[in-house]
Amino acid sequence: MQVSHEELRQIAAITARAGREDLYAGIHKALRAFMADTLVAVGRTDPADARDVGDTIDRVLALMAVCAAHVEHENTFMHPAIEARDPGTTATVAGDHEDHLPHIAALRAQADNLATIPPQERAAALHVLYLSLAGFVADNLQHMHVEETRLNRSLWAHYSDDELRGMHDALVASIDPPEMMQVLRWMVPNMSAPERLAVLGGMKAGAPAPVFEAVLDMLRPHLNERDWSKLTTGLGLTGA
Repeated sequence: MQVSHEELRQIAAITARAGREDLYAGIHKALRAFMADTLVAVGRTDPADARDVGDTIDRVLALMAVCAAHVEHENTFMHPAIEARDPGTTATVAGDHEDHLPHIAALRAQADNLATIPPQERAAALHVLYLSLAGFVADNLQHMHVEETRLNRSLWAHYSDDELRGMHDALVASIDPPEMMQVLRWMVPNMSAPERLAVLGGMKAGAPAPVFEAVLDMLRPHLNERDWSKLTTGLGLTGA
């Protein structure tokens, strides 16, 4: 589904004018970063290095787990809400989700198979995985673009920001801790500094201190010195 330049202009104007709650922005930044990083990692994997191949297998499987969970979360929380007040709007995107699941299963199988393929055959298998993953990433980039434009426009037209925040909180509450840490690892470092501070500021205010500290410890290696300084200063963590 193509989104026109005029639609993009309208969405940008709505966002800038109203500062609406955007349920897609953060998680999609995480997914784009995770997908791009994994695709590049597959492309540079040394087929003769068993450790390198093992790391790539783990990375692809981790990405597929997050992608499968993301489909489930949107099917459970986002699509029913949109359909309840704007029937028919999610039809194309829901069809994309149906296509994504077998693609995820195929990529998992390709990654798993790398562990049993003889070293002399790994280069060809890695290239096939690389091409398959590239196609999956391309499909998802377009898919997320439609969600952030057309589906957001529907949500903003039919739901208040308080309702959207309630939807977001219900979705987040359904995510188990390991998945949440994986999402935060890719989401927070790839946000802008103000977005990053808003997420961590909310967590500092609402989460138990040990959980908040564990998240900070996990994020530290993935932030450069300037971004880390901006974050800790904004959070009031002097000396962190």
